[in-house]
Amino acid sequence: MNMDDTPIPDPDPAALDAEDRQIRRGRLLTDLTLALIQTQPGLTLDRAYLMVDGLRRRLARLFPGREGVFDLVIRPRLERAIRCRFRIN
Repeated sequence: MNMDDTPIPDPDPAALDAEDRQIRRGRLLTDLTLALIQTQPGLTLDRAYLMVDGLRRRLARLFPGREGVFDLVIRPRLERAIRCRFRIN
């Protein structure tokens, strides 16, 4: 029940599965980008930032309206990896 005592409908299992797949895809893309930033030989600083921007655009398509999550959670992780990789203080 919600605030006005109307029952909350059961979630659609197919919709939940689709959402789970999107979340897993987003995590995979983020983890792969992070791993590439940390380990790719010959990676330049400019290319690392292009990878971050590409991930941001891809996740914005997967999760429209949730760009703030990228800026608050994911971007700082990637920027820490970039600072570590390129020894930026």
